[in-house]
Amino acid sequence: MPKGLHSIATLFSAIALMLCGCISNDIPYARIQPNFTSLQAEGQDAGTLIDTVARTVTLTLPEEVDIYNVAITEYSITEGSEIVDNPLTAPIDLSSPLTVVLRLYQDYSWKIIGNQTIERYFEVAGQMGESVIDVPGRRVLLTVNASSDLSALTIVRAKLGPAGASYSPSLAEGATFDGRSPLSVVVEAYGRAQTWTIYVQTMDVSVRTVSADAWTCVAWINCQGEAGKDNGVEYRLASDTEWLKVDKAAVSQNGGNFTARIDHLSPGATYTARAYSGTDYGEEISFTTGAVVQPPNMDFDNWWLDGKIWCPWAEGADAYWGTGNQGAVTLGTSNTTPTEDTPSGSGWAARLESRFVGIGALGKLAAGNLFVGSYVRTVGTNGVLSFGRTFKERPTGLKGMFKYHSATIDRASDEFRQLAGRPDTCIVWVALIDTDEPLEIRTAPNDRQLFDPAADYVVAYGRMQSGESVENWTPFIFNLEYKSTSRVPKYILITCSASKYGDYFTGGSGSVLTLDDFELTYDY
Repeated sequence: MPKGLHSIATLFSAIALMLCGCISNDIPYARIQPNFTSLQAEGQDAGTLIDTVARTVTLTLPEEVDIYNVAITEYSITEGSEIVDNPLTAPIDLSSPLTVVLRLYQDYSWKIIGNQTIERYFEVAGQMGESVIDVPGRRVLLTVNASSDLSALTIVRAKLGPAGASYSPSLAEGATFDGRSPLSVVVEAYGRAQTWTIYVQTMDVSVRTVSADAWTCVAWINCQGEAGKDNGVEYRLASDTEWLKVDKAAVSQNGGNFTARIDHLSPGATYTARAYSGTDYGEEISFTTGAVVQPPNMDFDNWWLDGKIWCPWAEGADAYWGTGNQGAVTLGTSNTTPTEDTPSGSGWAARLESRFVGIGALGKLAAGNLFVGSYVRTVGTNGVLSFGRTFKERPTGLKGMFKYHSATIDRASDEFRQLAGRPDTCIVWVALIDTDEPLEIRTAPNDRQLFDPAADYVVAYGRMQSGESVENWTPFIFNLEYKSTSRVPKYILITCSASKYGDYFTGGSGSVLTLDDFELTYDY
């Protein structure tokens, strides 16, 4: 190479090296939130609730577990992520939420929460109503009749700590204490001691009608009286004069607290109730029952075809029910459709079929489903749903008609691999919840958020399921189990699936659940 050209080449090479040295990698790292996908503690006897939006993991622990020393037996997190300064290798203190940092390019703080319900009670002979137990303040307030001998109150039963706790002085059945001044009790468990204080107050009346929880055809009357007495409730229509006595079988006793369940009431009517204890009566209280409300299209007669998507509502009408058809049609056809096979031989019914959607080995099981709510969007091959519609009544259950063909489970996710080869199971469930908005359901394994019947937001829940084929139309009915008679729901969820574990893409291709004539029940 001529000398001049060599010099020019050398110069350009130097410039190129300088430019390379000046180039900076200003492309940001991907922002991918790492998640907990599972977590289990030693002694845990209930499911784990993982909320990827709030970034919380909630463990429900039995009272036998020392919440100050919880051993994590297993957990999993998003592939490629790590736990910074991992605290889960040793027992952790969940008496308050524990912050854990997951790292995947960026750091994300998660909280592990321990929920532990310890059964606590304190009852003395002749007590009025139930004791008020203040757990944070470690105080107990109990009420007795003014005629009671406060200097020698007899303990009927008492428990203020977890199972196996010791008490000083003894709170054994039959022990006595002087209630004229506060009683200090040392409760010791797991090597730690807490001091509780017992207070006693007196009441001049022998019975109280405390409150009424009025549903539609059922009401619950909550009362206080002296434990061991003849306690009960009477009621009447507000416009009547004759009192009706609630059957003793419908009155539940809890020490001095008692509650009467009144059935077969008229919707939208006003009643009066009063408690009695022996020959004494409590104050009269009034209550008004609710309405009989049925969600629309419970007979599944209204459908319309929007392109390839079958919709369970009339064309032009407001949607109340939703399906997974919007996701199913991406590589196939609607798998929740109307059918003329009905119990009466007229109208339409809903046919839900579980079906593999994909090409070759690429794809997933799409469970035939029908639910109160809407299909929001598809993310990759996963669905995002909105569960629930506004609802404030308190039904007692759901009834309807169903048929079911159970196929062999031929598609199973890792969580349910053991179910492969077994008969599929269908499910119909109802829940009442009191969240501020409908429940978002996400099925993606790394961002999963599903309904949990044990969650705090659940007011009531009930279900019907079948793990075998039911070839002929068969009636079903189930009751809702309420966590509280006084909580008023905000939303109703009704969900039906031909494959119970369809949220996990697990089920049998060809399982078919056919449904008709749904009706909420309002009486026992």
